[in-house]
Amino acid sequence: MTEISASNSTLKADVVIVGAGWVGAIMAKELTEAGLSVIVLERGPKRNTALEGAYPASIDELRGNFRHHLFQDLSKSTFTIRNHLSQQALPYRRAGAFLLGTGVGGAGLHWAGCHFRVIPEELHLKTYLEERYGKQAYRNGLIPPDMILQNFGVSYTDLEPFFTKAEKVFGTSGEAYTVKGKIVGKGNIFAPDRSENFPLPALRETYSGALFREGCQKAGFHPYTIPAANASKAYKNPYKCDMGACNFCGYCGGYNCYNYSKASPNVNIFPALYPSPLFHLIELAHVLHIDKSKDKKRATGVTFANLKTGKTQKVKAEIVILGAFSMNNVHLLQLSKIGEIYNPKTGKGTVGKNFHYQSLSTSRIFLDKETQINQFVGAGGSGVAIDDFTLPHLDTQKLGFIGGSALWVNQSGLRPIGAAVNHKPQAKRNWGHGFKESLKDMYQHSFEIDSHGNSLSYRNNCLDLDPTWKNAYGQPLLRMTFDWHSNDIKMNRYVTGKIPQIANQLNARKWKLNHLSAPFNTSDYKTTHLGGGAVMGDNPNISAVNPYLQSWELHNLFVIGASAFPHSITYNPTGLVAALAYWSAKAIKETYLKKPDPLCRD
Repeated sequence: MTEISASNSTLKADVVIVGAGWVGAIMAKELTEAGLSVIVLERGPKRNTALEGAYPASIDELRGNFRHHLFQDLSKSTFTIRNHLSQQALPYRRAGAFLLGTGVGGAGLHWAGCHFRVIPEELHLKTYLEERYGKQAYRNGLIPPDMILQNFGVSYTDLEPFFTKAEKVFGTSGEAYTVKGKIVGKGNIFAPDRSENFPLPALRETYSGALFREGCQKAGFHPYTIPAANASKAYKNPYKCDMGACNFCGYCGGYNCYNYSKASPNVNIFPALYPSPLFHLIELAHVLHIDKSKDKKRATGVTFANLKTGKTQKVKAEIVILGAFSMNNVHLLQLSKIGEIYNPKTGKGTVGKNFHYQSLSTSRIFLDKETQINQFVGAGGSGVAIDDFTLPHLDTQKLGFIGGSALWVNQSGLRPIGAAVNHKPQAKRNWGHGFKESLKDMYQHSFEIDSHGNSLSYRNNCLDLDPTWKNAYGQPLLRMTFDWHSNDIKMNRYVTGKIPQIANQLNARKWKLNHLSAPFNTSDYKTTHLGGGAVMGDNPNISAVNPYLQSWELHNLFVIGASAFPHSITYNPTGLVAALAYWSAKAIKETYLKKPDPLCRD
């Protein structure tokens, strides 16, 4: 393989991968094991836990949460955002509603660690709803006319071995309910069956989690421990990468774990990749577009801006894999003129279609002043959840909405600056004695409950190229058109409305419920669970990639990530993204390499 150096304007490899997050790391490991040479291009810097994760600098809250050390420089490249098609979109220049990672590890470095699978019915949502409610669901208004329903094209049974593999690589802590049909623990009674138990036992519960469990049980619900990619004890994964036991320091989301306890590509995969002569990582490499053959039937590689030298370079490869953040995958497809950009007015086109968010609202309950919650304690995936109000367990026809939501307490650590800055007392003033007393009461005697659920896809929620704004490389920014719709708002209000039942069981003295409400705004953090735009499916007329994440248009291009989700799932997306990456890698190794052709026919 061509040596990696600034003097080489054109590099060569069997595979080029865009993005060094979870997808990039998984695909690089799987394909180098198959004997392929792999170049991974990462627009941000190389991040090393031993250096950047060194204590105590790694838990500097000002650097981490407020100066966004691990996040993208929005002055150079960002997205534009609007709520409606008739509006002028404006650039997202100040990190607010979502946080965009950059550098080796990507969002997999700054995430918190909640590591779920998927509710099986969500993978075939369209079929499930039509079988449950019949075609009249479209006529009677249960399914709104602007809602887009599609199946993923894969089943839970297809993906189960890959969920299991990802959990072993991540060092996931949890407690199963059934394994191979037998009850083995006190896990989620609604969860689908598993082939193996979690590799590590569940994390210890925080006090807030224990209280939430108690309240849910008394209210007649079914609490379980959230699966967490935070190691409950020392662990060596299948790649011989080591993790330390989590000490509940409270600095997970937005931070590089100094204790090597939180799963990340940097800790769990890259140490096994770096020694391989088949693997090369080029950091500070901003990919500009995907190159195509003259007949436009194959990808020939990518062109990137080398931010170290200021020069433009190419990587030629037999296989091109997009493994960037979901919206960046879509942006590259559109910049490269691969697939037809979705037009919401006509409904034609597949690239940019089915863009969605995650419905998430956070409420808070206050207990008596003798109860000390100790919210500074925390682990990113630590918590207790209930699935009683998720999709399969609700009569959505009676309730008048599609979807559902989990409720959970996820105490990841309430840090001091964030607690003070984000505290919004009922009093008008955010200073003085009254504010301090209110802040103290909130910090010591309350805890949060999240409603975390589906956000479905709608005709006018989409991604395209902005006609006005450009990035530092002269390219159009990706334009995000998004607003909350009444279906998701109804669902969120219904599930959030169950929180007082739990609070009353704990003799809470008060609570503050927060709900989704339109219009969507970027001022406050929601979540970084954005997806769709290059969705998977078995019909090329409505999907950009097939069930193996292979482009319908260029058979040697694979687009992997939450960009492939036709709609959001109830849970955090990382577990499903990892499983899809392993699923796609297996198809490439076992089928595509033997015969480089489309893996599915339309």
